Amino acid sequence: MTDQAKIEKDFWDALDSDRTVMLARAGVDTAAPRPMTAIVEEKPGPVWFFTARDTELMDGLAPGAGAMFTFVDKGHDVFATVTGSLTENTDPEIVERLWNPFVSAWYDGKDDPKLVLLRFDADAAEIWDSGNALVAGAKILLSSDPGESMKDRVAHVKY
Repeated sequence: MTDQAKIEKDFWDALDSDRTVMLARAGVDTAAPRPMTAIVEEKPGPVWFFTARDTELMDGLAPGAGAMFTFVDKGHDVFATVTGSLTENTDPEIVERLWNPFVSAWYDGKDDPKLVLLRFDADAAEIWDSGNALVAGAKILLSSDPGESMKDRVAHVKY
């Protein structure tokens, strides 16, 4: 597996495990990025999000609207910015399949009129694999250039 493929695989594995991203619509300055729970069934996606109809994220959402999310895994080993498109999905079979106790805590059931399922289709990603943060910190303390060792730890992926 190439370094680029490994970095991409590590990202999708980390996203599947940690799930929290900061999601924003592209070109919308009224809605700040917000923490959202990403649900990934297949790699490289789509990525699914449950949200409420009355959020700023949904204001004027057109099918295929530009969107992006940023991600940092819990260990701070994987960082990513992913761009793509966001579309409301109304398929009750997908809602049923993705429904879980964490989602149900926020809504009055799968038929809650406020419930919205969003589909995020990635166009591109920039993924950083920082490796061991302690090693990078030690390099800084020893006046070594950690940026030099990072140049091979960035993947630019097109989907």
